[in-house]
Parts: sequence; structure tokens; C-alpha cells
Amino acid sequence: MTVRTDASGRALSLAVWGLTRTVLLLCVFKVFTVPGPDVTSDVSVIYRGWYEVLRTGTYPLDDVTWQYPPAAALAVLSPDLLPFLEYASAFFVLVLLCDALVFGLLLYAGSRPGMRDAGAWLWVAGVPLLGPTVYARYDLMVTAVAVAALLAGVRHPRVLGALAAFGTLLKVWPVLVLMGTARGRATRRSWSAAAVTGALLALVAAVTVPGAFAFLTFQRDRGLEIESLGALVFHVARQFGWEGRVELRYGSMEFAGPHVALVSTLALALSVLAFGWLLVWRLRARTFAVHTPADAAFTAVLLFTVTSRVISPQYMVWPLGVAAVCLVFRGSRMALPACLVLVATAVTLLEFPLGFGHVVAGDAEGLELMAVRNGLLLAATLSAGRRLWRDTVPRAERGRTERVSPAGRADTPASAP
Repeated sequence: MTVRTDASGRALSLAVWGLTRTVLLLCVFKVFTVPGPDVTSDVSVIYRGWYEVLRTGTYPLDDVTWQYPPAAALAVLSPDLLPFLEYASAFFVLVLLCDALVFGLLLYAGSRPGMRDAGAWLWVAGVPLLGPTVYARYDLMVTAVAVAALLAGVRHPRVLGALAAFGTLLKVWPVLVLMGTARGRATRRSWSAAAVTGALLALVAAVTVPGAFAFLTFQRDRGLEIESLGALVFHVARQFGWEGRVELRYGSMEFAGPHVALVSTLALALSVLAFGWLLVWRLRARTFAVHTPADAAFTAVLLFTVTSRVISPQYMVWPLGVAAVCLVFRGSRMALPACLVLVATAVTLLEFPLGFGHVVAGDAEGLELMAVRNGLLLAATLSAGRRLWRDTVPRAERGRTERVSPAGRADTPASAP
């Protein structure tokens, strides 16, 4: 009976996946039109332009919107794998195949002893909540690499390292999947494999294609994007007559005006503090279970997403994919932050493309959308960090950091009876 129930549940998830993905394809192929900006123009115009330049044997050095590591060229060139389709159509189909790969990996992992299907269901439900944007960017492809790395790392640390390195050269953030590897042999094998793979791939890119690392300059010069957490300061300030403005810079809408540089710098400082917290956690952590790498990666991705100067809508697929891996493991304590990310993903669709005009205009509706979306992300980040710490740091270690009470007595340690 149990087997039959599991089989029926997986059949249902497959049916829901097929139905929702059909709707996404109909949207990006413009059979249905979603209100708001045309989300497919990035592929049909920007990606296609990069594609033409990359085919000449160089990176788009004259285009400041090229802000990606060298392996991103593979994603842009990938429609060549389907030469019988027009460029944008081929790209959408390839993203669909990556979506199917993630779903299949999560479903297979969930069928193993001690695992569960919750991760596959989170993926099935979460991806369409982003709307057609998720199929009109290459971020889902990157997420597929990160998900594969985390799931492979359960038994093959070197594969985890190699895939993490490849993902890092696709869009940097997948390096975070290495954060929670168990001390000892697993860390040595995965980190060394990542270092060797990354060095080789970077060397090949640098030697064979001019401008492989020009993206570093373009990223450095970016400002404060209007959908970031720090931008909430100016969304509120606009209600009280702040004299700044919104400009299209480096491919996104950014704030410009008084104090923007200061808040942007503070956002970078918060990213540094987030890295410091992760380093302290890594040094203090002693309990590394099978789900710890996924839980740590999820927490790290949330930390660096929330503190980033840019939180584009497609970025939501990063924590969504890693959260899905967390929920595959029965021992993971990330159910609540994963649900918060799921709700934040739904709000993101309301913000972009549906309500993007309100966000750009800075009216009350735009402010509410950004406050709710970013508030949910912040809550998910704090919850994930707390749960990761409590799950991996021994009680004696936690007791050392307890605050002193007003009476001058240390609060009761968590290890006390």
C-alpha cells in the first residue's frame, strides 16, 4: 500500500509539473501574454547579441551588461545544441530540459530510503510562481548545476567539488554549496576537486577567449538596484520627498541620488559580515549530518542574496532550488525558511512583471510589494541561520556566546538540565 501511495504521489507531481511547465512555455512563446514588461527580451535581444559576439571568439567587452563569469558563455551559446530552432525558442526549450533534470534528480533522491518527496514538490510549486521570467534567464541552468552538486555530494565529494567549480564559473554563487561539507576527508576531497577544476576551467577561458574576466570590472561598478533590500530605504524616502531618481544602468533599474553610494557601501559591508558569520559557524560547527551541506548552502545563498545590492526576480530560483534539496532529507530543519522563500517567490511575480511599474514609480503599492518580498527573504534568512547554528554547533559552544543578564550572571546554557 505504501509503495502504491508513493507511486501515485509521484505520478501526481509529474502531472502537475507537466501542466505548469506547459503554461510557462505558452507564456514565453507568447501564446499567453503576462501583463507588464516583456520578460523574453533579455533572451531575444541581449542574449542573442552576446551570442553573435561570442561566436567571433571574444567576450562582449564593449557591453557593460555582460557581468558574468566566463562559463556563462556556454549558457548563451547553448541554443546551438538545437540548430533546428530559432535562438530564443531553443533557449526556452533548454531551460525546460534543465527544469526537468532538477525535478528528476529531486524525485529520484526522494525515493531513496530515509528521504522524502517534499523537495520535488517544492520545486514543482515554486518554479511557476516566478512566472515566465524563470524560463527567460539562464539562472535555472545554474541552479540545476548546484542541485546536482549537492545531491551528488552525499556519496561523491569530488563530484560535488567539480560541479561547484563549474557552477561558480557560470554565476559565482554555486561556490556556496561547499560551505557545509563535513570536516575531514569530505572537505579535503570536495574542496581540492573544486580548486583543480576551477583553476583548469579559468585557465582555459583566459587563454582561449579574450576578456574572460572583464565582468569583474562591470560588477564592481554596479549600484543599488531598486529591488534590493537596501533599496527599501529609498522606497520609503521617496514617500517623503527624497530627490533621487531611478535610472537604467548596467542592465537593471538602479537608484541614483543623495546617499545612494553610502547605502550601497553598507550593503557590501553586510555581505562581508555575512561571510564572517559563515566563517564563525564553520569553525564552531561540530555536527555534520547528511543534510548539513544542503542546509548550510541554503543559509549561505539566502545571506548573500539578502545582502546583495541586486535582487533580480530570477535570483529567487537560487534559494528555491537549494531549499528543495534541503527538503529531500528528513533530518533537515529548513522547512519553515523554505516555505517563506516559496511565499516570497509568489510575491516576486506580483512585483515583476505584474507590478513593476509601481515599483519603478515608487508609489505605495510598489513600496508594499518590495517590503513584503524582502521582509519574507530576511525572515527566511534569520530563521535558516538560527536553525543551522542550533543543529550543528554543540550546546557547550552555544553557551559561551550567551549574553550576560542584568544581574551579571550568564544566562543558563543550552546544555543545562
